[in-house]
This record gives sequence, C-alpha cells and structure tokens, in this order.
Amino acid sequence: MDPSAAVTQNDPEGAASDRAAFRGDFPMRRLMPLAAAALLLGSCQQKAEQPAFTGLDMQELMIHVVDPAAFAFWRGSGWEITEAGERDLSPTTEEEWKVVEDGAATVAEAGNLLMLPGRPREPVAEWNRYAKLLTERALEAKAAAERKDKQAVFDTGGRLYEACVACHDKFVIVPEEDQLK
Repeated sequence: MDPSAAVTQNDPEGAASDRAAFRGDFPMRRLMPLAAAALLLGSCQQKAEQPAFTGLDMQELMIHVVDPAAFAFWRGSGWEITEAGERDLSPTTEEEWKVVEDGAATVAEAGNLLMLPGRPREPVAEWNRYAKLLTERALEAKAAAERKDKQAVFDTGGRLYEACVACHDKFVIVPEEDQLK
C-alpha cells in the first residue's frame, strides 16, 4: 500500500494535502488563478485596442446623424416672426421636450464619433478639440432641455451652432466646382 494513501485515509482533515503543499505543489496552485486573471485581462486589453468600425464616411455621418439631431434640437427653440405676429417655437408637451433633449444627446455622442480612428482630419489635435467642444456644448443644451428652460435652450443652441460653424470654417472641404463659382 502506498504510504501517502494510508495517510489520506487516516487524515480526513486534510493534513496530507497540507504536507503536499509544503513539498512544492502549493505555489503552483496559488499561481494558477493569478495566471488565469492575467490572461483574461490581457485579452480584454487587446479587444479595447481593436479599431472601431466606422461604416459611414464623414458626409454620411453628418447627413444621417449629426444634422438631423442638431435640427431636432434647434427646431425646439426661438421664435418665428411673421406679419401675423410672433410664434414661440419652444416645446409645449413632454414628447416635444424629449425630441429636443434626444437631439442634443445624439449631437453630444456624435462628437465622440468624430474622434474614432479614421475620422479625424489633420491637424488631429485641433479636430479633436472641435469634436470635444461639440460634445460639451451639446451636453449643455441637453441639460437646458431637461430643465425645460426655453431661454437656456435658445442660448445653448446658439453656442452649439457657433461650435459647428467654427469647425466647418476650418475643416469642411468644399468641392472644386463650388470653389470656382
């Protein structure tokens, strides 16, 4: 009979396994969970480094995401003045306020989309500064809509527009045929 088997049969408290640990098995058992954790963390980091898929080019991103969201926000502020008089364009229902808030939230996230790999234009630092400004201004606009503050929606809408115009002045590429006119 194997002497270690006799000890195990007579040792229900596990002293034999404790002795095995002191013979050298213990450090390996203790390192295995650490090694597994390191592998898991390493694989997470690799996934984070993979570039994002940007399925829309810049023009499509502007046409399908940024512009509709910005206009949804801007349509919820200001006044229309006609011969018949002045009409407040501010939302009057919860649903209308939600449209304004959603527009601002989408524009805020669009600032992040503009910084995804493959999208920034040179100089990248300046591009990213404008993208971050867009997000910052859109978040201010969203907060104004959440408060249902008509004047703040109007004011933040103006600041959001200024951010858009400043970026477009620097980065919008005008087709050659339009430059010749």
